[in-house]
Amino acid sequence: MDILSIPANYVATAINSGCCGMAGSFGFDKDHYEVSMQIGELVLFPAVRQQAATTLIAASGTSCRHQIKDGTGRLALHPVEILFDALI
Repeated sequence: MDILSIPANYVATAINSGCCGMAGSFGFDKDHYEVSMQIGELVLFPAVRQQAATTLIAASGTSCRHQIKDGTGRLALHPVEILFDALI
């Protein structure tokens, strides 16, 4: 996570949320969808919703980024995407 603090004017803060609820393909299964979303609502989704619209949300896992989008409507980027955008 420290690497996200390398670009000038960037400050990275971790959300201590544990699992986003997706757990790979678990949350894609219709039988697990509600449980998956409930797990996301425990910590992660409320924390993401509290962030300003200008705050970048980073998640390294594909399923985590998908879950954040579905649960909050916010786009989560891979950390490398954020670093790349900071360079250009």
